[in-house]
Amino acid sequence: MGACLDPARCRGIADKVGSHYNDSFASTKESVPMSDDAKSRPVSREQAEEAVRTLLLWAGEDPSREGLLDTPKRVVKAYSDWFKGYDEDPADYLRRTFEEVAGYDEMIVLRDIEFESHCEHHMAPIIGRAHVGYVPTDRVVGISKLARVVDGFARRFQVQEKLTAQIAHCIEDTLRPRGVGVVIDASHECMTTRGVHKRGVSMITSQMLGSFREDPRTRGEFLRFVGVDRR
Repeated sequence: MGACLDPARCRGIADKVGSHYNDSFASTKESVPMSDDAKSRPVSREQAEEAVRTLLLWAGEDPSREGLLDTPKRVVKAYSDWFKGYDEDPADYLRRTFEEVAGYDEMIVLRDIEFESHCEHHMAPIIGRAHVGYVPTDRVVGISKLARVVDGFARRFQVQEKLTAQIAHCIEDTLRPRGVGVVIDASHECMTTRGVHKRGVSMITSQMLGSFREDPRTRGEFLRFVGVDRR
């Protein structure tokens, strides 16, 4: 998509929209409560909403028409959900562990963890599943916490390779297990809805640490558990 094809029309819309929203910013600020995290950010909610209006103008739309009046507010609210990973430290989810496991020291695997992320290159969705495994030393963590770690890193702008490595290293650094394995299988909307327009394809990445990297039998067992070859 290119810039607005009718510059004169866009300038007229921009002047009208700018006047309308400059007058309404004060009331908007009072009516929309902000979290402590949002207050600490270098960009205000009002500035973020204005950026959405600018993009709508660039696309050739009229942000002041009825159907788009609340769109900037909705987009900013959606962003606070999609990118809430910036407001948390995923390692915190792994700090509470359990040692009363009757000496269990075999592999633990949580597979098919669904996640949504966004490509940092085109801001397009990445939709996929993560498979996480580790071999504990003397303690284990609640399995829901592994899913939370995935979400904590996924809800940021990402590339899949980095996402895979971040999850694995977070588990290794916090739990200190004998080994960690992470496999991610995801589709990227930046190549299914634009560019090459290839649907039905997915990208698989893996990060193996400790015994998962050093011992082919451990790695093979993990890959069988997660069923990478199930297709």
